[in-house]
Order: sequence, then C-alpha cells, then structure tokens
Amino acid sequence: MLALGSLLLATAACGRSGEKNQGSAASQVTELRIGLIPSENAEEIMKRYQGLVDYLSKELNIKVTPYVSTDYTGVIEAMRAKHLDVAFYGPFSYILAAKEAGAEAFAIGIGEDGKDTYHSLFITRKDSGINSIADLRGKTFTFGDPASTSGHLIPRYMLTKAGLDPDKDMKVQFSGGHDATALAVKNKKVDAGAMASEICEKLVKNNIISPDEVIVFAKSDPLPHSPWAYRNDLLQDLKDKVKKALLEVDQKAPDALKGTNFTKFKEVDDSRYDIIRDVAKTLNLDLRKLK
Repeated sequence: MLALGSLLLATAACGRSGEKNQGSAASQVTELRIGLIPSENAEEIMKRYQGLVDYLSKELNIKVTPYVSTDYTGVIEAMRAKHLDVAFYGPFSYILAAKEAGAEAFAIGIGEDGKDTYHSLFITRKDSGINSIADLRGKTFTFGDPASTSGHLIPRYMLTKAGLDPDKDMKVQFSGGHDATALAVKNKKVDAGAMASEICEKLVKNNIISPDEVIVFAKSDPLPHSPWAYRNDLLQDLKDKVKKALLEVDQKAPDALKGTNFTKFKEVDDSRYDIIRDVAKTLNLDLRKLK
C-alpha cells in the first residue's frame, strides 16, 4: 500500500492532455496507478482487491500500483493531481471526482444477488428501543465518511425527509468507514448509524456483528453500485484496455473477484449517477467543502 507522498514522488506513467506524449501508444505505458476508497480498514481493502490488482497487471502486462487513502476525498485529490489513473469510487465520491478531477465512469459492479444496486441501512442495537428514524431525535448517531453515499449522503437525505435536522436534532459524528460504524453501534459507542448493505451482510457472514444484537430499522431505495472510473485525459488505447480487462474478469479470472463483493462488472456511463447528484442538490451540499 502506498502513502500519498509516495504517489506524489512517482514519475507519471501515463500521457496527459496537451503533453507531447499524448500520441504515444498504450503499449508504452509501464505503470497503472489505481485508487481504492477506504470503505473499510485500509489493510482489509488491499487484501480484498489484491487478486484483481494481480489480474489487471497480468492482463495489461504492466505494473499496477494500488493506493488506499485515509479518506474518500484523498482518492479524489490524487486523481485531480494526476497521481492516479483509475479509481474505484463510491457513487457520491464519484460525482465529486467527475466534477473536480475529470473522472469518467466506465464500469459498475454486479453483486452476488445479480443486481447492480445496493442500499443504505440504518442500524442500531436490538436493545436500544429505536424502531424508526423518528426515534433518533436526541440520540447519538454516526455517519461513515463525509463523501460516502450510503454512509452519509443518503442517510442524511432520509433523516431530512423524516423531519430531522441531523446537526441540530441529533448528536452526529463520522466514523470514517462502514466497518467502523458497525463496531461503534455494536460496542454502544453510539445509539445508531448508517452503512452499506453489502458490507453489513459481509460483517454478519464473518461473525463480526450478529443480527441477535445489531438490527436494521430503516433501508433506502436501491442505489447504483460504485463505479470504476478513469481520468478523462488518459490515452484512449489505455482506457479501452483497462475497460476490456475489467469487463472480462469474470470470464478470464473469476477468482480475482473473491472478496470484492462483486461477481462481474458491466458498462456504465456518467448519467447513471444523476440520481446521486439530485440528492446532493436537494440537500444543498457544497461538494467542495468535502475535499
């Protein structure tokens, strides 16, 4: 795992708009730098995606260097500074990256349920006495990362729709990740929290949390899964090769997907995430302040 400083010192491997090497063939690229948002503990993220990193390196015949930032916006900043070529964003962090870093969505994950959607879940301890969003008034509550879709944007929207002002009617904090949110609720550090459905399911499967003690009391409408996105100024040949490799991984190396929560990837375009933009606009969130 690379620290951001290491990326800043790295020699740029890919052509940029307006530079003399823009016309170079993708075959001359020697390294692909990919970013992964820290939806969970960074070491866990690296472990889960190592198989996919190895597959991409073999398929593209170049070195693939993964990077997990300390927060979601760290990946956005790294791409904006052209220190990352491709990144796996959450829906909300993607729309910020598209605006601020020239990110271009090209693939979306398909879950084990065969769908390209997931949910934001509100969780609490079974013995908390909380049964609905309305019961959260005056309670302690944790979001995930400020730029998280299911850990912040959508639950904030749901709270607002229910007539609650999270910053006035509750005592809120940010855990930084979905696993941290689950543990905070389990260990009674907070009364309730919000997290991604697929990560909640994984934590239950791995016996990190139990439905006998942690329950779901509210769920969002379906949300588009997280996208893979590349910088829009990458060489087109390189974009095509990266896209092709990811879209074919389930056929060529299905084991590389183990631990990623996905069974395959399919094409997606930017407009799929307009629903996320609409929610952010409704909440009047200043995306720049999240960086």
